[in-house]
Amino acid sequence: MTTPTTYITTPIYYVNDRPHIGHCYTTLLGDVTARFHRLMDPTPGSTFFLTGTDEHADKVVTSAAAHNVTPLQWADRNAAEFEKAFAFMNASHDDFIRTTQERHKTKVLEYIRALQKRGDVYLGDYTGWFDASQEEYLTETAAKEANYVSPVTGVPLVKKTEKNYFFKLSAYESRLREHFAKNPEFVQPEARRNEVLGRLNELRDIPISRAITDDPTSQWGIKMPDDPTHRIYVWIDALFNYLSVVDTDARRKYWPASVHFIAKDILWFHAVIWPALLMALRESDPKYGFVQLPKTVYSHAYWVREGRKMSKSLGNFVSIEVLQAYAAKYGLDAVRWYLITQGPQGATDADFSHAKFVEVYNAELANGIGNCASRVSNMIEKYFGGEVPPRGSGDAFRFEAHTPTGTEVFDWSQLARDLSKRANDGLGLMQSAAALQCSVDLIRRVDQFINVTSPFKITKVMETDANAKASLQVILYQCAEAIRIASVLMSPAMPQKMAQLWQAWNCTPAAGASLADLCVFGGKHALQPGQKISKGENLFNRADAAEAPPA
Repeated sequence: MTTPTTYITTPIYYVNDRPHIGHCYTTLLGDVTARFHRLMDPTPGSTFFLTGTDEHADKVVTSAAAHNVTPLQWADRNAAEFEKAFAFMNASHDDFIRTTQERHKTKVLEYIRALQKRGDVYLGDYTGWFDASQEEYLTETAAKEANYVSPVTGVPLVKKTEKNYFFKLSAYESRLREHFAKNPEFVQPEARRNEVLGRLNELRDIPISRAITDDPTSQWGIKMPDDPTHRIYVWIDALFNYLSVVDTDARRKYWPASVHFIAKDILWFHAVIWPALLMALRESDPKYGFVQLPKTVYSHAYWVREGRKMSKSLGNFVSIEVLQAYAAKYGLDAVRWYLITQGPQGATDADFSHAKFVEVYNAELANGIGNCASRVSNMIEKYFGGEVPPRGSGDAFRFEAHTPTGTEVFDWSQLARDLSKRANDGLGLMQSAAALQCSVDLIRRVDQFINVTSPFKITKVMETDANAKASLQVILYQCAEAIRIASVLMSPAMPQKMAQLWQAWNCTPAAGASLADLCVFGGKHALQPGQKISKGENLFNRADAAEAPPA
């Protein structure tokens, strides 16, 4: 029996420019999702997370020439910038693929040969509207709708005729429709799925090669098998990275991909061309029998800044330097938290606004997990010598608080089960922000519990009321245990800060413990009475909304 695995990818990023918030956000989506899955199934090697760089674009050649270096040297330089950016973001990818690596180029040639042998790749003539800025052809309909300029950059389209190798995309239209019908989760969110279905008609065969000429840009790339006069189109080369990385004896178990996280501008390639290529490859040779289609292509929207679209002309991109400045002031995990919880994971663009950042930071981090953990550990230190108090007897994890307006029930065991299930359900829909919201809800419930039970008032009567100490013990144990569970749910987004809390509280999750086990209130991995807890440093200091954004 094959052990289930999880395979998560980001797009591979063009190396012609330095990384910015868009690249970091997509990679962070993959990272947080991978960290959650490693918690859900802690079996070593059960989750594989891939990112990397796409290096065979024409712009690499022109930019390299402008900087008096070779295309490979330029690719090396910028690929290193992406690796540095993702290291800064604390991304946990298992591999970083570069399309100039031999391990990738060798596999691409194998795949193209297989498609040629099957007859799905053939030589022909193509006339169409070429978008030089994106290195892709647009159909006549798409070009007309865009007023014959690039829908991405506004650069005028050029009508070109050239001899190319083609892929028989038209042969897969009905099968793609069938796959969409049977697998509604294949493209998410729903708005993106509808967008693809709206275009999925009268598919035409597409060129997958470019003729090699005296122009140096035409000579950069992987040459077609047995035809040195053509190079493989950069987008086809790039798409195969997801497969080439895991098409080895040791890694083939990870295919198919569980999710491809991408931005909305490259949806068509991933939702239509890529699955058709995989269908063709699977049927080209028995050795590719394992090549099933990915489970989900998740296409997120864009970031804007302070309500305005980001552009080079406006100079308002959120660069790595901007993210580093925020991390220096508020902490890297606070930046990760804001991006992942407030980002454009759905179909709507999201705003990187300083005011919004401070609002979320204060509400969910400084006044949320930070303040909640601080005041509970303070009380445990002050009244119980820094040791976790006894749990109490009887139905210890269900507390009925009597208030002037009635009785409020806090059923911690049930709440932990419900929130753990909600987190799992959210991840099943690739909604990491929704999974993280469960931890916020749990911390808010702890705050409500403290407000209702008023442990600070109980401490004032402990010397005269024999039941007061026992009541305080139960209240503080339940608060602390709920915070522990919340910290586990927050850890995929904030691994460093939650590790800091675990160290202070002596509750670092045991190796091999699953998310389900860790979230059992009072279970095997719970806080134990008598175990030492210290306040430690504040996790998050409150931010001043009046302060200028970090520069």
